[in-house]
Amino acid sequence: MIALDDVIHQHLRLRIMAALNALPSDAGFEFSRLKKLTGATDGNLGAHIETLSKAGYVAVDKAFVGKKPQTTVTATAAGRSAFARHVASLQEIIAASARGN
Repeated sequence: MIALDDVIHQHLRLRIMAALNALPSDAGFEFSRLKKLTGATDGNLGAHIETLSKAGYVAVDKAFVGKKPQTTVTATAAGRSAFARHVASLQEIIAASARGN
């Protein structure tokens, strides 16, 4: 059995990674869009993005659009691989449960 990834397994981080993995590898979500998708508060989302960033699972790009700051979050190759492994682990657990193991 493949082990679950403790960084990704937390429900908000799982939602963030699932959303980012649905995008092409070179695309990301702007912070406010991720906030709407996840239902998180600014502070909570920021803290979880920081955890994912420290793990190397997301890249955070901060820029100014006009006079407004804009933060874009993109899944890294390492993050996409970790997410795929995590999903595979969850699928193994589901399959074992279906078999009654």
